[in-house]
Amino acid sequence: MKLPAPVTATAAVLLLAGLTATACAPQTSNGKAATDEKSGTLRVWLFQEVSNKPKEKVVEEAVAAFEKRNAGAKVEVEYIPVETRAQRVKAAFNDPKSAPDLIEYGNTDTAGYVKDGGLADISAEFAAWDEAKDTDATARQSATVGGKVYGAPFFVGVRALYYRTDVFRELGLTAPKTQAELVETAKKIRKARPELYGIAVGGAYTYGAMPFVWAAGGELATGRGDSYKAAVNSPEALKGITTYTSLFGDDNCPAAKCAQMGGNATVTAFASGKAGMAIGGDFSHAAVEAGTVKGKYAVVPLPGTTPGSIAPAFAGGNNIGVLKSSSHRTLAVDLLKSLTGKETQGRLFDAMGFLPTYTDTRAAAARRQPFVKPFTDTLAAGTKFVPASPGWGQIDASLVLPTMFQEIVSGRKDVKAAADDAAKKMDAAFAPAG
Repeated sequence: MKLPAPVTATAAVLLLAGLTATACAPQTSNGKAATDEKSGTLRVWLFQEVSNKPKEKVVEEAVAAFEKRNAGAKVEVEYIPVETRAQRVKAAFNDPKSAPDLIEYGNTDTAGYVKDGGLADISAEFAAWDEAKDTDATARQSATVGGKVYGAPFFVGVRALYYRTDVFRELGLTAPKTQAELVETAKKIRKARPELYGIAVGGAYTYGAMPFVWAAGGELATGRGDSYKAAVNSPEALKGITTYTSLFGDDNCPAAKCAQMGGNATVTAFASGKAGMAIGGDFSHAAVEAGTVKGKYAVVPLPGTTPGSIAPAFAGGNNIGVLKSSSHRTLAVDLLKSLTGKETQGRLFDAMGFLPTYTDTRAAAARRQPFVKPFTDTLAAGTKFVPASPGWGQIDASLVLPTMFQEIVSGRKDVKAAADDAAKKMDAAFAPAG
């Protein structure tokens, strides 16, 4: 996800007081609605972006088309913070009366949400939808558990390296071709321009950190069937963690300021002119364009460990699913098609830079906007995904990896000790899911 990035979660308890309960049909024991109403109000939860207005406009157009097709149906859209989604969505699964009909969710959440019984199986409707045949295989898989489809892909997201062309020109620098050069370049920028972070990094930015682990040959976990065992404490993973955490310090991004930062905060720092570089997604494009660095930056794939290589990126992205508890299933699926269809995805790309999940729509988008190339090159080089285990949701929500990074950059633990502790927590989460 955006993921955020696809996206990472920072779990926080969000009180549900004040949420307006909507009229809902009686629920069966398995959380499935007893009726399928053909009119009324549908509630949708979508993620709040760093720069949300363009997204809102595209969604309004999709909703208007849906309401025109369905007389008597209305839609209420609420934008919720990505960071607090874990507790809020869990509460919605447990209390159908307060739950929306549709939710946007990070593709890393799929297995956990299916295990929790919150998402409706829409395999039949997805298979019958003409546009769905052009969905790329990775995106389709991100909404699939046990061969059943639990939503439609909304966008695919990968990250690359944003850098300030004006700063690089002033200092005589070129875009780094290896991760070692990246670290060296970041520290040169900080030394010459101490008001800037050389590269904005975050201790809570899991998917900005993982390419360093993957480029070093490490993995989050190793799997056999549905069972997983943590691998973040392998020698290869430790090497990548060491490289990433070396970027926290007064010579680049001080731990006191950067340890708590997540992905959005690092992109905001870059967009506002406070950093020479940042790891951002295609979905960060709109926010950067709206910042003070507009016209003064470029993007290249995040380098790997050898010259010319590309670090494996997290195959992020978000999906939209229908809740099993929705009493408007037919309408909800139709609204899902409006929100995730080719026309809407094309508009989202133009408005936000979100890469479409349809191969033909994405190819057309790339022809319209050359900024896409570093991201499509990154996709072509090979991407990685999180373990397809319900346990991953617990690992993510419990901040296991951010805690590991923060313990290292604060000096509380060395790399090996912090990684060993993280691995124990991961294995405990995987165990019930195995």
